[in-house]
Amino acid sequence: MTDDCLICSRIAQIHQGANPHFVAELTTGFVVIGDHQYFKGYTLFLCKEHVTELYHCEKEMKENFLIEMSLVAEAVHRCFKPDKLNYELLGNGDAHMHWHLFPRRKDETGPKGPVWWTDRSVMYSDEAKPDAAELASMKSRLYAELALIAGERIVQAGVTLGD
Repeated sequence: MTDDCLICSRIAQIHQGANPHFVAELTTGFVVIGDHQYFKGYTLFLCKEHVTELYHCEKEMKENFLIEMSLVAEAVHRCFKPDKLNYELLGNGDAHMHWHLFPRRKDETGPKGPVWWTDRSVMYSDEAKPDAAELASMKSRLYAELALIAGERIVQAGVTLGD
């Protein structure tokens, strides 16, 4: 963990029970619903280790992280039913490995290209934040899919079914 890392701070909030977007802890990372839901079902998978590049990981960690990201993506797809799912592992802004999983739909009103072409004032607006009931529903539904797909890899649940 690094004090000046946003992802490490979010993980610390999970450990403190203070991250309302936390869905589940898997063996290599944490599943969280995105703070803003302009793209409904936007989910992140945060690496447990403060690592900036895949090739910095030991072979077993790297393989398990990629497998678990794929399982999270499958759960996101089954839960939110997009037409397409976009995957991004960037790190220019937050240099801690984390996957962005963006459900994309043919009927979107924004740009049809990369999500980053969307006006930031729209994508990160207050209107794009889920209210408490919507967030609880999204977390519960996503956790249910994760439990079906990756149940043996779940270390800790951030939600109980029925939340």
